Amino acid sequence: MSTCKFQIHPEPLDLFDLIPDSILLLILNNIADVKTLGRCSLLSKRFHSLVPQVQNVLVRVDCVISDDDSTSSSSSASDKSRGGGPFSSLLRLLVGGIVKPIQAIGQLLGPKRSTILAPSPSSALSVNNNNTSGDDEQHSDGVTHHSPTQVLKNFDEIKFLKIELPSGELGIEDDVLLKWRADFGSTLDKCVILGASSVIHPQIVASGNVMNDGGDDNGSIPESFYTNGGLKLRVVWTISSLIAASARHYLLQPIISEHKTLDSLVLTDVERQGVLCMNKEQLEELRVKPLSASSASKRTLVPALNMKLWYAPYLELPNGSVLKGATLVAIRPSEQAGQKDVSDGSWVSSAFEEPYGTAARMLVKRRTYCLEMNSF
Repeated sequence: MSTCKFQIHPEPLDLFDLIPDSILLLILNNIADVKTLGRCSLLSKRFHSLVPQVQNVLVRVDCVISDDDSTSSSSSASDKSRGGGPFSSLLRLLVGGIVKPIQAIGQLLGPKRSTILAPSPSSALSVNNNNTSGDDEQHSDGVTHHSPTQVLKNFDEIKFLKIELPSGELGIEDDVLLKWRADFGSTLDKCVILGASSVIHPQIVASGNVMNDGGDDNGSIPESFYTNGGLKLRVVWTISSLIAASARHYLLQPIISEHKTLDSLVLTDVERQGVLCMNKEQLEELRVKPLSASSASKRTLVPALNMKLWYAPYLELPNGSVLKGATLVAIRPSEQAGQKDVSDGSWVSSAFEEPYGTAARMLVKRRTYCLEMNSF
């Protein structure tokens, strides 16, 4: 009589289950992107429990939706189709003619300066719905959207948060350079702005078709800077950048209030036109000391400022590029004037990526010009 032999095979072991949670969290923190993390949370109960513990989060904003009625919404969409940034309507600057440098400072930086700024409708940042929880809203484009505030409610322990806008706020010509970096607490702590009327790339410079026609004059600003609208343009750049920065800062209030574990917050844009940064101390300052909002629009009030300006008609960079009409502006609140030197090269030169960090270091070696601006 034959006997049947049965062999019991253990159920195959899922090797993935052997990976510790700490390693999986390390992987998820390197992923960072909030949409990808949303997909990961749907994979299993384990991932669903781990994703809220991620500390490093990146939110890429898809579009800007008006908080006003449908007419405002269509107007916002129209602005977007023209390539304008999220707050482009803030930057319609109606500046009168300038005859003399002293009059320019008086007109643009005086107490009535707010009259040159057009009011703007409120706007909301939005991220496409990706199976995340929270309140959602259906818009005319047929896509369900979440605001970054709603999306981030799914995370409990965020320490490092980066939000990326779809474009910069300042509509500028292709060959014009305008970049800014601003640090905020409850109000502006410091800001650096780098601009140039044109950027000439190395291959064009190598062709020999570029002439140094600006003159140097040992670092002095040439007379043509005042008479040909150069000063007017730089003041517009400065005010526009400060408005863009203060509008970004205003939008961050609910996120900062909700996430008390934050150590670092960066709000930038795909074009790297502007970067707003807040460290742990600045974030805590905003929680303790609420910001002052501008009555004219949804942005943080900019305090009275001390500014230092450096200018070069023609600046040749080590990589072969040339900046024409290169201008660097370093800004601090006036109340800090006795505590911190606005021309401190460490934060000015480190504000921008290369080759623009080098441009900033070259400019601060030139003659310094001082300006003041009232609160607005």
